[in-house]
Amino acid sequence: MGWLSKLLGGTPAPMPVRLDDSNFQQEVLRSDVPVLVDFWSATCAPCRQLEAVVLNLAKEYDGKVKICEANVETAAKVCNQLGIRSTPTVVYFRRGAEVERVIGFRGSLYHRDIIDNELLK
Repeated sequence: MGWLSKLLGGTPAPMPVRLDDSNFQQEVLRSDVPVLVDFWSATCAPCRQLEAVVLNLAKEYDGKVKICEANVETAAKVCNQLGIRSTPTVVYFRRGAEVERVIGFRGSLYHRDIIDNELLK
């Protein structure tokens, strides 16, 4: 445990896995647990709004769902293969297959509902 964690009195919060073209297949398509991928871009205001939702989901579903984020600039090949045309786009995967896709900003309850009823069923 680092000095900051000791000072703040806890373990660091789980963070989303950063994806790019080189690690997408290993982290998402070959994952043993369900995966949520947030595709975002730096100039997207709704993406910044969604960031807080994604961070909370990472904490809430730690160990049950792998939460990932992919900047569309560093994952351009993957975005092209998946047909990602706008940001934010959240794609849910189970056993390497796409289960659900959400385009635009939606709140945490919306995403929790998909996770609980589509990914973890």
